Order: sequence, then C-alpha cells, then structure tokens
Amino acid sequence: MSKTSFLSAFFAMGLVCFSVFAFATEPTEPVVSPVPTKAVAPAPHCQVPCGIYGDEMRFEGMLEDTQTIAKAISQIEEFATGLEAGTAPTAKGMNQMVRWVTTKEAHAQNIQDVMAEYFFAQRIKSDHKDYTAQLATAHKVIVCAMKCKQDASAPTAEALNEAILNFYRAYEGKEPKFHEEEK
Repeated sequence: MSKTSFLSAFFAMGLVCFSVFAFATEPTEPVVSPVPTKAVAPAPHCQVPCGIYGDEMRFEGMLEDTQTIAKAISQIEEFATGLEAGTAPTAKGMNQMVRWVTTKEAHAQNIQDVMAEYFFAQRIKSDHKDYTAQLATAHKVIVCAMKCKQDASAPTAEALNEAILNFYRAYEGKEPKFHEEEK
C-alpha cells in the first residue's frame, strides 16, 4: 500500500469515526453541517385526531426497521473484520460502511419517532389499566433504539426486537403474531 493510499484510507476512516462519534454523543451546542441537507419530517399518522389508527402496521414497521438495523450491524461487523485481518480498505468498501451506519441510524430514529409521535402522543392513555407497564416497555423501546445508534453489535438489535415485542404484549395484552415469526 502506498503512502498516499494509506493516508487517504486513514483520513477516510477518521471521517467515519468522527461521523460515528458525532451520532453517538449528545451535542452540547448545535451541530451545523457544512453540507446542506434536506430536512425530512417524520411521517406519523395525523394528530387531528381522525380516529384512524394502524397499531399493527406500526409494530410491523418497527420490527422491519429492527431487521434493517440487524442487517446493517452485520455488514458493519463484516467490514471491521476485514480491517482487523489486515485487508486494506477500499473507497467502495468505506462508502458502503458509511451507508450502513447511516441506514442503522435512520431506522433507529424512525422507531423513536413512531414511539414518541404515535404511541406516546396518541395511543398510550393514562386511564388504561396497564398504563405503567405500557410506559415502562415503551421507554425501553426508545432506549434500545438509542443503544443501536451508539453501538454496532448484534445484541443491541436483538434487545430492540425483544423490547418491541414486550411493548406489544403490554400494549395489546396478548402475544405477538407477526409475519417474521411465521418463518
């Protein structure tokens, strides 16, 4: 490996590490990106309220997000294993790794948005007999999604999946039966 390609790879890895660090820490000041980005508003169901709710769809969507997070983690681990084995990083490989990190972050954030804007804001009611259990398990989902942002290990995705299923149990009062469990 030439000195130039080594420095390029080292610089790129530094950017990746900075990106991961920046996403994994709570900023004390507003972070301004030098690259203009398009603001994307979360798409929860309306808060009119229209009375049309799709709880099952929300749960299935969060479980699908969790599968994507697990896939991203496995791809990130595969890339890291190659680096540990002494394989020189390629631009394409580093690009893909950054894309997997970004995907993992976006899907974890989507779960947090659904929990906050759909379940906390609209669906969990303080007069429900299982209110405390619903709050505790909903909070666990949000914390597990946060941990998926902070780490790239399979147990974080597994914990998130289990937290969503436990929230379903507390929210619906029954065992979950989703498409993924039929496989």
